[in-house]
Amino acid sequence: MSASTTPSSESLERDAAALHTGHGKVDAGEIAIGVIIGRTSEFFDFFVYAIASVVVFPQLIFPYAGAVGGTLLSFAIFALAFLFRPLGTVLFIAIDQKFGRGAKLTTALLLLGTSTVSVAFIPSYDSIGIWAPILLALTRIGQGVALGGTWDGLASLLALNAPEKKRGWYAMIPQLGAPIGLLVASALFAFFLNTLSAPDFLDWGWRYPFFVAFAINVVALFARLRIVVTPAFQNLFETRELQPTPVGQAIRAEGPKIAIGAFAPLASFAMFHMVTVFPLSWVFLFTNETPVRFLLIEMVGAVFGLMAILASGVLADRYGRRTLLAITAAGIAAFSG
Repeated sequence: MSASTTPSSESLERDAAALHTGHGKVDAGEIAIGVIIGRTSEFFDFFVYAIASVVVFPQLIFPYAGAVGGTLLSFAIFALAFLFRPLGTVLFIAIDQKFGRGAKLTTALLLLGTSTVSVAFIPSYDSIGIWAPILLALTRIGQGVALGGTWDGLASLLALNAPEKKRGWYAMIPQLGAPIGLLVASALFAFFLNTLSAPDFLDWGWRYPFFVAFAINVVALFARLRIVVTPAFQNLFETRELQPTPVGQAIRAEGPKIAIGAFAPLASFAMFHMVTVFPLSWVFLFTNETPVRFLLIEMVGAVFGLMAILASGVLADRYGRRTLLAITAAGIAAFSG
């Protein structure tokens, strides 16, 4: 791996450094832009795959399983990325320690982009048989492993270096990637579903969002590299003691905090998936509504979600992060019931 990835990683780092106009200085605005682009690319990949799991893969990859069975098989493969992400974290920590943060981020984002765009080239089950779902599973595993290495520390630095009275606002910024990614992914699929015939969409139209995902990943790579290769970023990382630590050592030292950090946002993430992915499958399978109409509804929801996230940054600074978290957690429980 090192023989094939290190030269290209170093080249990309040099290109990113050459593009940097701040002479090594990193300000909060640059970090915020890098965070938004990076998180948007990750969530866009997620939603493109999620939408395709409902409107494409059951018919193209699992035609033998029926509509419901094909959707369940698509969701089973969809879940593989979540299972393999911890493995990616361990792998890319080792790459970070041996080759540096730039090499790690470059390798992770290139793997993510390659795995995503590879989905667009998978033939149908009718063409290659069982190899179609196998290739789909491999690409999803690749996405999961890659996502484990895409953490670049920008979000943490953004919050840690924010002004005391604006920490909630700066900590809010990484969350903007989810609604933006959902908005763009839904818009792309709605466009192709609405303008193409069903045969054309299943033949080639659905593939274009995956090509767009690759392009966004390339942009995200340079947007983040131009920050992480600067001496100022390295100094901030060392000052804040954010260097990578072996997993076992981290668990032994900070096990309770890691558990709280992992499970505290569980309700919001679970609800987020439930209101974005599951309803689309329900509409597609059990109603007469068109996917386009529901995707338009999701786009409207993404806009409201975007505004709510922006408001949360203001409210967190005004009333306190603990208070806001408690109120929103209670709201999730109430609306879920």
